[in-house]
Formats: sequence, C-alpha cells, structure tokens
Amino acid sequence: MELLPQGQRNNTQVTFEDQQKINEFSKLIMRKDTIAQELTLQRQEKEYLDDVSLEIELIDEDEPVQYKVGELFIFMKQSKVTAQLEEDTQTLDNKIQILEDKQGDIDARLDALKAALYAKFGDNINLER
Repeated sequence: MELLPQGQRNNTQVTFEDQQKINEFSKLIMRKDTIAQELTLQRQEKEYLDDVSLEIELIDEDEPVQYKVGELFIFMKQSKVTAQLEEDTQTLDNKIQILEDKQGDIDARLDALKAALYAKFGDNINLER
C-alpha cells in the first residue's frame, strides 16, 4: 500500500542509522519539552521570590516573619529572611542557567539531526511540530 500521491514514488531506503537518528530526534524533543516545563516552573518561582523580597523590605526589622522551609514555616527576623531570599534567588538563577544550557545543547543537536535527515529524505520526512 502506497501512502504517497499517485505517480510519486519514494526510493529512499531507511537504514538502521537513519532510524537511530529519528529515534534520537524524538527523544530529544520529549526531553526538550520536559526542560521547558521545568524552566517555566523555576522562572515562576523566581518571580515569586522577587515579589516577596520587595514586600519583606517594607516590614519592620524587629518584627518576626514566617519563612517557608520545605513543608513548614519558621519565624525569622526580617534581615535573616532577606538574606535567605537572596540565597534562594541565587540558587534558582543557577538552576535556570543550567536548564537553559541543557536546552541550548538539545537545540544544537536537534538542528544537526534535522539537517542530516532532511538532506537524505527531503520532503519525505516531517520533523516540524
């Protein structure tokens, strides 16, 4: 059974190496989607920390502030909370940078695979979403 329109034939053979490239491309796309979701969550968390940092600066320095650590809240002085927020923000910035680097590496590999597969299969393969 032919899936191509009448009169068109595809004489390109899919080798084991080609199939491996197609499989790798698919896996990389799924990994890229996972990283994109994680990046969205981390950026959102950073925005929350930035907002909280601005609000904490308005509080009296002697007044205890509840700060979430894991699953519980503890009372801390405003100055300690500010320092902790800065530390948490730096940690998030590092996580975001690592995820962006991974995403860049995946994009570079996807581009290389696309070029190789389109060079061999031309219009007979669709690697776009």
